Amino acid sequence: MALVWLMLLSLTVSAQGEAFAPVRNAIRGGSSRELAQYFGSTVELSFDGDKQSYSATQAEFVMKDFFAKQAPASFDFVHYGGSNEGTPYAVGKYVSKSGAYRMFVKMKSAKGALVVDTIDFTKE
Repeated sequence: MALVWLMLLSLTVSAQGEAFAPVRNAIRGGSSRELAQYFGSTVELSFDGDKQSYSATQAEFVMKDFFAKQAPASFDFVHYGGSNEGTPYAVGKYVSKSGAYRMFVKMKSAKGALVVDTIDFTKE
């Protein structure tokens, strides 16, 4: 029984990782245009606690500005999870030439697809 549970849990985590793969690739490439393809109609962006809600178009420009100032040297998700309601999230480490950030990305379901709802950067 425990083995079945473990296998189901690993499949869930693997599926969550797959959902985040295109988001990870866009962040690694510093591509706000590519990343914006996965935004919901509104996106909450937070930089060191300064939190704001943006339309998908505005969020793309905010991320473009961030990537221009903090170009990614490396990025990877280090943890995937889900809330009790089933909302998937991932925690990652974003490294630029001028510093490292802990990054939190939360998705939500919209029109039958998972879209990015929240991106939170916290300088380490």
